[in-house]
Amino acid sequence: MENNNLYLGKEKVSKLLFKFSIPCILSLLISSLYNIVDQIFIGNSKLGYLGNAATSIVFPITIISVAFAWAIGDGCAAFLSLCQGRKDTKNAHIAIGNGIIINIIISIIFVILGFLFMDKLLFLFGASKVTLPIAQTYFRIILLFIPVYMVANGMNAIIRADGSPKFSMASTLIGAITNIILDPIFIFVFDWGIAGAAWATIIGQCLSLIVSIIYFTKTKTFKLSLSSFKLNFGVFSNVIKLGFSTFITQMSIVIISLVCNIMLAKYGALSKYGADIPIAVIGICMKVFTIIINIAVGIILGAQPILGYNYGAKQNDRVKETFKLALISTVIVSLISMIIFELCPSLVIKMFGTESDLYMEFAIKTFRIFLLLIVFTCVIKISSILFQAVGDTLKASIVSLSRDIILFVPLVIILPKFMGVEGALYAAPIADFIGMIITAILLIVFFKNLSSNESKLSNEAKILDSKSGAIITISRMHGSRGKYIGKKVAERLNIPYYYKELTAIAAQESGLDKEFISKLNQESNILHDLYLTTTPVKFAIEAQEKVIKKIASKGSCVIVGRAADYVLRNNKNLIRIFIYAPEDYRINSIMEMYKDNKNEAKKNIIRSDKNRASYYKLISSKTFGDINNYDLCIDSSIGIEKTTEVICNFIKNKTNQN
Repeated sequence: MENNNLYLGKEKVSKLLFKFSIPCILSLLISSLYNIVDQIFIGNSKLGYLGNAATSIVFPITIISVAFAWAIGDGCAAFLSLCQGRKDTKNAHIAIGNGIIINIIISIIFVILGFLFMDKLLFLFGASKVTLPIAQTYFRIILLFIPVYMVANGMNAIIRADGSPKFSMASTLIGAITNIILDPIFIFVFDWGIAGAAWATIIGQCLSLIVSIIYFTKTKTFKLSLSSFKLNFGVFSNVIKLGFSTFITQMSIVIISLVCNIMLAKYGALSKYGADIPIAVIGICMKVFTIIINIAVGIILGAQPILGYNYGAKQNDRVKETFKLALISTVIVSLISMIIFELCPSLVIKMFGTESDLYMEFAIKTFRIFLLLIVFTCVIKISSILFQAVGDTLKASIVSLSRDIILFVPLVIILPKFMGVEGALYAAPIADFIGMIITAILLIVFFKNLSSNESKLSNEAKILDSKSGAIITISRMHGSRGKYIGKKVAERLNIPYYYKELTAIAAQESGLDKEFISKLNQESNILHDLYLTTTPVKFAIEAQEKVIKKIASKGSCVIVGRAADYVLRNNKNLIRIFIYAPEDYRINSIMEMYKDNKNEAKKNIIRSDKNRASYYKLISSKTFGDINNYDLCIDSSIGIEKTTEVICNFIKNKTNQN
């Protein structure tokens, strides 16, 4: 980890938040332009609200394709980040090439299924006999170019992970600007109507894809070749796992849109508004809603690295200050929006065209009811990302799912049975209110658990100069006495020994908390996700790797654990030792060292070995304990002294050979 990460713990929080949040907000707002520009121009054309209803029907269907595209793109991006950390140039390009091919294959399947079941899909998502022909026209054009749309979206995430977020944003911006320019020309000048809106969108996406393809010819950390596109499901399976959470998130949007459209169409048809007005209005409302949410999300995404680093450093006052500033900024933006929606919603609605009095009546009612508690919605969203930033995936999931899936979906189904079409609108503020209570409780618990004192860096260890010679790394099964044997080897060879000392030095070098670093491999079941989605674990792992390399540069030593054998794999003086032992021996050792009973000792061994294997896999992508990864594997049940002697003799022989 570079020392300039330390400024996250020292620079003024407000300055950091402004620096990081503005690009995030701009990037999210640009992506929103595609969704909202068409609505504005279509609404002001002769198509009116029926055209907007048609695009609102098609939108959630296209989100299904986005779910696959972003899942593959984010999976490839995450895998690329892991490969960058491991200095793995072998698998990154294969994963990305496979991602592009799989994206194309899925998009073609999507096109075929879309044409085969077009009418059924459109009716399912709320089309009426009136809006069906318009929706068909729009969907046919969009559907034909779904491969372009999916590949462009998938590439975008990879470009960001390759270290070019500005280029990624520029690619999206070019497409959005093109769409804005062509929409009025195609819709009004050429009089192409809904088809014009579709073609403007498609041409914008094609340009985005072309820009992305150009970038892929001059990437920074990987190079594509023909071999990259040869299907390798062993490598690509990692991409699927890494992108699955993105897929779930996007599909939840589809579920929400689907249920909402179905209920509005069903109960709207029984009201004076009819089925089409509610569908058109909710489409506009959701697009405007997305813009406000994206600003809030942009603010907290900018805060993520600040929150993560300071949480890892246990500088809890800075964690509180960062979230407080993000919260205040979010509340101000969402409160201003709420006031506009409540007091003068027609100002916003008229941007999308003016229709009949009936249309305006329902639109005003929708904005006032559906967006009544948008402040709570935004706070819920940023709280979820706060918990994600500090590695509390359980709280993040509860907050995220409670409002959208657990509360909103059932409410939008139940309330219309008693309140008619308006019941679907009241589902949002009720879900917001209950969701906010849940979120507030979790926030109070979280901040109460934060210590009020800042972390104090440990000074109990330092890197020692040593004589030239072997760098010995020791990996070991829990209970094999490997830690103790490593210390005995260091004493025999009269060289420095690093175990807990490594953690203390990493804390000093990085500014992170010693205890936080030392517990890195104690949560194997979530460590993988933490590494990919949160900054504290990333920083801690990078800090350890940097210190391990620095220790090795000072001369001969013994380093226990922390995947040091992989971190130092290019060191010519490296000797890799793996210490194992039969289960009975290890159980007895644990019982003796920690005073556990036999059952507790067995459970501790299983848990600890699993954690070590998970950490090693994460860092190296290799299997913990595989004999091919080590120079010597030895059974310590022969005795501590004998094991130490064998290792020392092996090292001497190996050193003499070199």
